[in-house]
Amino acid sequence: MLAIFGFIYWSTVAVIDRQTTATIEAEIVGLAEQYKERGLAGLIDVVRERSGESASRNSVYLLWDPARGPLAGNLAAWPTKATGLSEWLSIDLTRREEGGQVLHEIRARTFELAGGYRLLVGRDMHERAKFRRTIVDTLTWSLAAALALGLLGGMSLSRRILGRVDDVTRTARRIMQGDFSQRIRHGDSADEFDRLADSLNALFAQIERLMSGMRLATDSLAHDLRGPLTRLRGRIELALIAAPDAVRDREALVSVLGQADAALTTFESLLKIAAAESGIAATELKPLDLGALARDAAELYEPVAEERGVRLTAVTDPGAPHVAAQRELLAQAVTNLLDNAVKHTPAGGQIVVRVVAEGGSVLLVVADSGPGIAASDRARVLERFVRLEESRSTPGSGLGLSLVAAVARLHGATLDLTDNAPGLRVELRFSAAVARTLAGEAEQRPVPSPLPGAAAPIHVRPRGSLAFGPGSGGGPSPRPPRDDR
Repeated sequence: MLAIFGFIYWSTVAVIDRQTTATIEAEIVGLAEQYKERGLAGLIDVVRERSGESASRNSVYLLWDPARGPLAGNLAAWPTKATGLSEWLSIDLTRREEGGQVLHEIRARTFELAGGYRLLVGRDMHERAKFRRTIVDTLTWSLAAALALGLLGGMSLSRRILGRVDDVTRTARRIMQGDFSQRIRHGDSADEFDRLADSLNALFAQIERLMSGMRLATDSLAHDLRGPLTRLRGRIELALIAAPDAVRDREALVSVLGQADAALTTFESLLKIAAAESGIAATELKPLDLGALARDAAELYEPVAEERGVRLTAVTDPGAPHVAAQRELLAQAVTNLLDNAVKHTPAGGQIVVRVVAEGGSVLLVVADSGPGIAASDRARVLERFVRLEESRSTPGSGLGLSLVAAVARLHGATLDLTDNAPGLRVELRFSAAVARTLAGEAEQRPVPSPLPGAAAPIHVRPRGSLAFGPGSGGGPSPRPPRDDR
C-alpha cells in the first residue's frame, strides 16, 4: 500500500512539473516570435503587459540588456545563478504576503535573443508546493486510515477465526470427555470453516455410531452369552455330580459343544462386522465375478432348500462386469441372505438369486416367497442383535443382516429391503463397477454365441456339485443358520 501511495504522489508531481515546463517553453517560443515580428519595442510592451499588476502573480518575466540592465519584467535584477545563455534554473524569491515575507521557489528558463538581449521566463512553484503538501497530507491520512481499517479488520478476522477454532476445540474436548452427541456449530457463510465443520461433524457422527454400536454389541453380547454360558456351566456341573454314564456323558458333551459353537458363531459374526465397518478390509478389494459368487452360493444351499421343499434358482448375466469386492466378506453376506431365505420360505415356495447389469451398476437380488418383513421393521432388522418376535423360536443371534449392511457399506453398495409380494426382496446395488471381464478370463470362459438380434444370454445354474471354498470365487462354508427375522 505504501508503494501505491508513493506511485500516486510521484505521478501527480511529475504531471505538474511537465505542465509547468511545457508552459514556460510555449511562453519563450511565443516571445521569441514577438521579438522577430515587432522588434525590441514590441517585445518590451508584451513583457510589461504580461508582468503588470493585472497579470498573474505566478508568472515571472525579465527582459535584460547587459549594458543597460532590466528593460521590462517583474524581476529587479538578473539572477546570479543564470550564468549560461540558455538553461533551466531554480530561483528563490521573497514575496510579501499577509503573514509577512514568504520565500517562493521560481522555476525559470533563460533565453538569448538577437542583439545580445536576454529573456527569462518562469513560474512561481509556491502553489505547486502547497498542492504537493496537500497530496502528502491526504496520502498520509489515507495510509493511516487504511492501516487502521486493516488492523481492525485483521483483529476482527482473527477473532472470528480464533472463535471458530475455539468452538472446534471445545467440541473436541466434550467428545473426549464422553459426550459423543456434540457437534461443531455450522455457520451460514459456507466458507472453508463450514466445510471443515461438515467433515468433522461427519467424523464425530461416525465415531458416535461406532461407539454406540460397540456399547450395544457389548451389552447384547453379555446378555446373549449369559444364557449359553450358564447352561454350559450347568451341564458341566451335572455331569460332574452324576455318576459316570457313557450315554448321559455323551449327551452332555454334545450339548456343551452346541453351546460353545453358538458362542463362537456370535463372536465370529461380530469380528466380521467390525472388520467391514472399520474399513480395514477395503485394502483387500479386488475384481470379483459377482455372478460366479452367486451361483456358487446357490449351489451350496440347493440341498438344504430341496430338503425343505423349496425351489432355489440362480439366474445371472454373464455380461455383468466385475465388481471391486472383498471375497470372503461378500461371500458371507450372500450366504447370510440365503440362510434367512431358506429358513423362512415355506415348503413349495421359491427362492431366486439374480445378478444383472443395469447401466453402470451390478445388481444382486435375493428374493423369496416367505412371510417377508413389515415395512416398519426393515430398517431395524439391519441393527445388531435385533430379532423379530416371530423368529425368537429359531436359532440365531440377530447378526446376519447386520453383517450384510456392514459389507454393503464397505463396498459402497446400496442395500434395499422391499416387498416381494409375497416374501422379501433384498437388493445389493454395486455402483461404478471397476472392470469388465478380465481379458484372460474372457478368453477361457465359454459364452454361447447369441443369434442375430437376440438379447444377451442369461445363465441358469444347473444342478450339480461344486465346492464353495477358497479359489472358487466364494467363501467358507456357511455356519448354522443365522436368523435375523
